[in-house]
Amino acid sequence: MTLTQLNAFVLVARLGSVTAAASALGVSEPAVSQALAALRAHLGDPLLSRGPSGMTLTPGGSRLLPTASQIVVLGAEAHAAVRAARGAPEQVRVVATSMVAEFVTGPLVEAFGRRFAASVEVQSGVAVTGEMAVLVANRLADLAIGPRLAHDAGLRVVTEPIFKYRLVVVASPKSRPRGSLRQWRWLVDPSATDPGSDVGQLLAALQVTEDRIGVFPSQTAAWAAAADGAGVSVAVEHLVAQQVRRGELAVVDVPGSPVEACWYVTMLERPQRSTAASSFRRFLGTPEAMHLMRSPAAGVPPSRFRPPVYVTIWS
Repeated sequence: MTLTQLNAFVLVARLGSVTAAASALGVSEPAVSQALAALRAHLGDPLLSRGPSGMTLTPGGSRLLPTASQIVVLGAEAHAAVRAARGAPEQVRVVATSMVAEFVTGPLVEAFGRRFAASVEVQSGVAVTGEMAVLVANRLADLAIGPRLAHDAGLRVVTEPIFKYRLVVVASPKSRPRGSLRQWRWLVDPSATDPGSDVGQLLAALQVTEDRIGVFPSQTAAWAAAADGAGVSVAVEHLVAQQVRRGELAVVDVPGSPVEACWYVTMLERPQRSTAASSFRRFLGTPEAMHLMRSPAAGVPPSRFRPPVYVTIWS
């Protein structure tokens, strides 16, 4: 029985499938399946069974999960302790939805890194909302930035608001969409494929069907296609403001929009949180951080944006 096997089991149990666990870890599904199979063989119990709604725990798996979770956490703490003993900088690992990562995470990480360059090493990645609390609880990430996450008392994480914003629908001023909303072509970034994201929830509320959605690698690419008249896009109002001022895009009146939304940070409860993670949380409340989240000029150019960068970079 190894730490890798227990980590794979915990993620499959928490996320509900081998596919989701492999996606969160950034490894192949066979790698997760093999680790799970080895653990099953060692313990002599299937641990998980496949049901109509995903993986469910056997009685043995239910008893193993809390213990396995504790071992995974202790493994992460042991790794951090050894790093500290040899004088390595404390790590802060930040994950965010693709919407936040494209414009916000990079500038925040760079600004925080300048403040604590000698003592903290900051890394960032992209995750979907369904993974975020699990990644934080299992010490695969220290903070997650995105929409508000559903509360799960078993994960011992907290979610706090950090920045209010508005979602708007934009299109080319020269080719406004016609017909019903269901007939429009919706051009979106990867976060729209996440049902837990604010964009995903907006599209669901508008009853936009999958065949009317085109996914682009970034918000900027989706906006560019909308500016060319290929359809409409969903945008963070203050981030798209420059394109609107230049006349490249125009806000379209859509029932229920603009949508009032908020970015939240999810992290461990205070007693379990690392010093560096607490410092990053405090930084998110500073005027500098507020400016970076508010300023449309701050962000990562499309050529530097890498939408799925998963937490394997930390393993």
